[in-house]
Amino acid sequence: MQPSAPKIRILIAKPGLDGHDRGAKVVARALRDAGFEVVYTGLHQTPERIAEAALEEHVDAIGLSILSGAHETLFADVIAELERRGLDDIVVFGGGIVPDDDIPRLMALGVRRIFQPGTPLDDIVTWVRENVRARV
Repeated sequence: MQPSAPKIRILIAKPGLDGHDRGAKVVARALRDAGFEVVYTGLHQTPERIAEAALEEHVDAIGLSILSGAHETLFADVIAELERRGLDDIVVFGGGIVPDDDIPRLMALGVRRIFQPGTPLDDIVTWVRENVRARV
C-alpha cells in the first residue's frame, strides 16, 4: 500500500478591521469539502498574528479575505511578516473587493492569485489543487 500524500493545509484569514466574513467562511468550507485541511482565523487578525498562525499550523497556503479597501497594505504586511519568519515559501492568495488596477501591484508583492466576487468555488478549489503543494 502506497503512503498517501500529505494533505494541503490552508489558513483562511480576515486581516484588518473588516467585519464581514461570510465569503471567507464559504471559501473555507468549499476547500474543506474538497479535501484540504483548513484553519480559519476569525475576524480582525493582524498581519503578525496571521504569520504566527501560519507558522504554528504549518500551513502550505494562506488565503486572505479583504473587503475593507486596505488590501495593498494588508497583503504587503502579511507577506513581510511571513518573510521575517522564513515562511516565504507559503503560497499567498486572496479575494474580496480588489479593483482590477490593483491586482498587478499585489502580484508584484508576491500574491499568487486574487479571486474577485462571483468567482465560482470550483475555480478556487481547482486553482489551489494546481498551484499549492504540501511543504515538507
